[in-house]
Amino acid sequence: MKPHPNKAPFIGVLTVLDTPSDVPPAGGRGHRILLTKDAATDALDSLIGMGVNISEDGTRHNAGAKVGIIDSAEIRGCEIIISGYLFCRDFPAVIHQISACSEYGMSYELADARVEDMRANIWKLTCVTFTGAAIVLKGKAAFHSTDFVLI
Repeated sequence: MKPHPNKAPFIGVLTVLDTPSDVPPAGGRGHRILLTKDAATDALDSLIGMGVNISEDGTRHNAGAKVGIIDSAEIRGCEIIISGYLFCRDFPAVIHQISACSEYGMSYELADARVEDMRANIWKLTCVTFTGAAIVLKGKAAFHSTDFVLI
């Protein structure tokens, strides 16, 4: 089967479960976060069909600039693994940017997150809905062990 001219497949480690983040995410109000495996399992299907974004410098989310789609999500051990495709014909500069650097990871985007105890140092997320994902430099991701690879 001939590959689609506007689809560059990817696979990525979106996050690590039941483990505190390395640094507080942008929406964490200074708190590190921990996404429970139960919450992730319940919300896993909400990833399918959601957009993938990237900023020009790879340091932050850019939810208004969707450059791809998630079409698969699964939990393997303590990681959420996603795959999908980037729109390579529409965004050739993004493909070049990612291909030129092996240090890209991922970060998830959420809505309707429930925190077990808002006063805790580490916010334990017990219920979430995924609304997308961002490709970010590993050092800028809340979880530095995430990964992103064009395949």
